[in-house]
Amino acid sequence: MRRWGSTRRQGTTGRTGRRLRRATAAAACAAALAALTAVPAQAQGPSDQKRAPHWSLKDTGAPDVRFRGLAAVSRDTAWVAGTLGTVLRTTDGGRTWRDVSPPGAGELQFRDVEAFDARRAVVLAIGEGEDSRVYRTDDGGTTWTETFRNPDPRAFYDCVTFFDHRHGLAMSDPVDGRFRILSTRDGGRSWTVLPDTGMPPALEGEAGFAASGQCLVSSGPKDVWLATGGADRARVLHSADRGRTWTATDTPIPAGDPARGVFALAFRDRHHGLAVGGDFNPGLPSRDA
Repeated sequence: MRRWGSTRRQGTTGRTGRRLRRATAAAACAAALAALTAVPAQAQGPSDQKRAPHWSLKDTGAPDVRFRGLAAVSRDTAWVAGTLGTVLRTTDGGRTWRDVSPPGAGELQFRDVEAFDARRAVVLAIGEGEDSRVYRTDDGGTTWTETFRNPDPRAFYDCVTFFDHRHGLAMSDPVDGRFRILSTRDGGRSWTVLPDTGMPPALEGEAGFAASGQCLVSSGPKDVWLATGGADRARVLHSADRGRTWTATDTPIPAGDPARGVFALAFRDRHHGLAVGGDFNPGLPSRDA
């Protein structure tokens, strides 16, 4: 639903503007969530302190792009996706990056990328109607296939996740009062809208934050969680059957405003996870977040 950050339509107002404004801050949550839900590190001894983790800045060669999606496959291979229809890939641990963007996608905003290895990846473009699209590559980004283009102007797809190399889901803001779930059984080559009979009704104004591809996350073969905001309560929805049926749980994260809610999720397993969020309006810090 709502997403913060720059849009390809300057001066966008109304429903589209509110949606697109919600998509910038959760990108900062990605690294923190990944670190906090990782397996706890062992206590460090004197010799380990010499190998303490550190960061080094790398030049991607794309200075005008704002990156939103990140998929780290291994210590050598990672994919990033962002504005201006951009997808980059590294196979040397981030020392160098190659532009592997889908041709003709320059006006799209890629907010989520899910990669299986150095050759296979799926990216999601967000937006109302046909701006919501899914692309897949099987050759490291040399060629791409558009596997889904949203035909419903009421839908706005926010995030995508995969349980394994074949089974995955994508989620849209509510349509006819319920979140819409898209399903694939062939690694993102084809998609089907799931029945919404097992989805609880959405609250007034409730939607997702299409910021960094973390409003929909999975763990294990069947469990998936969906983060919401924009309503009087910020919720997390959970499905244990790959999106067929869902239960909703209220969270204490600030709500009651279109800019407030759960921005991102991360789960270590079926029982242990984190939800982060707050209020993304600039100049209006949420002291309780």
